[in-house]
Amino acid sequence: MAEMVIKPVLIEEEYGLISNMMAGLHANEQLLNPNTAPWSEIESAYMRHVIEMQNECAGVCLVAFVDEYPAGFIFGYLEEQDDSRIEVDTGDILYVSDGYVYHTYRRLGIYRKLNDALEQHFTADGVRRITRFTLAANVAMQHFLESEGYKVTRFLYEKWL
Repeated sequence: MAEMVIKPVLIEEEYGLISNMMAGLHANEQLLNPNTAPWSEIESAYMRHVIEMQNECAGVCLVAFVDEYPAGFIFGYLEEQDDSRIEVDTGDILYVSDGYVYHTYRRLGIYRKLNDALEQHFTADGVRRITRFTLAANVAMQHFLESEGYKVTRFLYEKWL
């Protein structure tokens, strides 16, 4: 693989780049879940949400560049535990919200490196718990997460009426 560099970016300043990668992530999710809304319908609101989370919840967006071309990204932010928690108090929780690697750059370990860099950033600041969702049909991500030490702790059931 050519030289890869991971850089933090401000989503607001790199809106087009991050939105384009989010669109790729979203297209992949549509293949796995038919109830996923088209990106064109939710882009504005979702991008506003991630910008807000980056600005107000210590969010970090990392982009991997291969030979100066964007190859993928990962985004996470802190969630505070509140009085509704049922787990042991661990302080702030890193919620890994989004991540994607363009097809051209898959199977090169880029997502693993992005994930490691994000985790290292937050664990250096004292975070001891990381949460994330993945679709039930996203078996590849489930295998990745299990290989990284994540464990399934809950199932989300939905009923569409």
